[in-house]
Amino acid sequence: MALLDINNLYKKFGGLVATNNITFSVEKGERVGILGPNGAGKTTIFNQVSGFIKPDGGEIIFNGENIIGKSPEFIAKKGIVRTFQIVKPFKGMNVYDNLKVATLSPKMKEEIKNETERKKWIEYIIDICELKNVAYTMTDLLPQGYLKKLEVAKSLAIKPKVVLLDEPFAGLTHSEIEPISKVIIKANEVSGTSIVLIEHRLKEFMQLVERVIAIDYGEKIAEGTPEEIVKNKKVIESYLGKGGEEIVNS
Repeated sequence: MALLDINNLYKKFGGLVATNNITFSVEKGERVGILGPNGAGKTTIFNQVSGFIKPDGGEIIFNGENIIGKSPEFIAKKGIVRTFQIVKPFKGMNVYDNLKVATLSPKMKEEIKNETERKKWIEYIIDICELKNVAYTMTDLLPQGYLKKLEVAKSLAIKPKVVLLDEPFAGLTHSEIEPISKVIIKANEVSGTSIVLIEHRLKEFMQLVERVIAIDYGEKIAEGTPEEIVKNKKVIESYLGKGGEEIVNS
């Protein structure tokens, strides 16, 4: 059994079917990308898996338990956390204290026994996410690239099994994308956390993920490696256009 199994996920808003029997799985330690044009249903999938929207049908099996209809707090405590397209640092605090707040969650209060353990854990996350040089910088002074790293760090601070990253490259310059890509790969490889990613920067997206789920109009149209996906006729028609293979090979 996979770490996360999504079976026939269905959600309808009025007359619009946002996700139509979406099925895929995520293995432990895997990096999976969800690809599709605007309005395809990508963020709606994230919202359902993380508990912000209740599906109308299907199953979300995490670690053998159906978490359909559970609250975001319950799901986060179980081990699935998400980021949002717009960064949301705790204002008026530095990077270290932002991460300290994350370690005060009910889940981490059970795991961290004293302040020495808390400090050691926060420093570990700061190291993984390459935030040492700004650890005591106020978040108001950080450029967007560092704020994106902080969002990843905050999600890792509560020891998740799965992190859902919603457009981590949004609003970044080309020079800012490579550092956050490295942080995501490092977080995945060092901690073993599974990563599920939505992103419109295709070249960087394809280089980052190991497997792609392609959706359109709320339905899964393809699944495979990045190399397979860029050759898939349905994906090319719905999203990539001609020359899709160049995205992976360039």
